[in-house]
Amino acid sequence: MDAKNLTKYKRLLLEEKQRIMNNSKNALKHELSLSPDDLPDETDLAASEVNQNLVFKLRDRERQLLSKIDEALARIEDSTFGTCADCEEPIEVRRLEARPVSTLCIACKEKQEHREKIYA
Repeated sequence: MDAKNLTKYKRLLLEEKQRIMNNSKNALKHELSLSPDDLPDETDLAASEVNQNLVFKLRDRERQLLSKIDEALARIEDSTFGTCADCEEPIEVRRLEARPVSTLCIACKEKQEHREKIYA
């Protein structure tokens, strides 16, 4: 992959990382700051707990995505970005544009998903 495309993907990854970090900061300030003492009854408390569980799940998904972004940035640095981890063929540009953290080409990803479906 040429330097121009690597720079583009690095910028996209860094922007996504910053967006996730900003979302997490906002969640800490606004979504997770509710005290159970502020809620008048059990129904409000239950609704608040459901909302907080959802926020925790979303933050966990974002944490996992941050890890994948860091791994993709490391692959850019060691010149393996855009190469399939299984077959070592180039990953299609359209796939990288849609999901820059991809480590597998479409064919290898489909094989992986098929194996997961069989053994799940």
